[in-house]
Amino acid sequence: MNKPLTNFAFVVHVWATRTLKKPRDERGDVPGWVMITLMSAGIVTALTAIAGPRLATMLDAALASVGG
Repeated sequence: MNKPLTNFAFVVHVWATRTLKKPRDERGDVPGWVMITLMSAGIVTALTAIAGPRLATMLDAALASVGG
């Protein structure tokens, strides 16, 4: 009588070890890296929009002082 239950337990054990214990992928979290990249690009864009004219003025002044 215990034989079918034992076979069922074995099948569940085999299924669980093959599907639930997959080896970890060491490449990292791709969606996380995409989010970090997009957020970094957004920060650079925002800083350029805010400080761009001031930085351009500073660069022009520095180049003018070196060149002449």
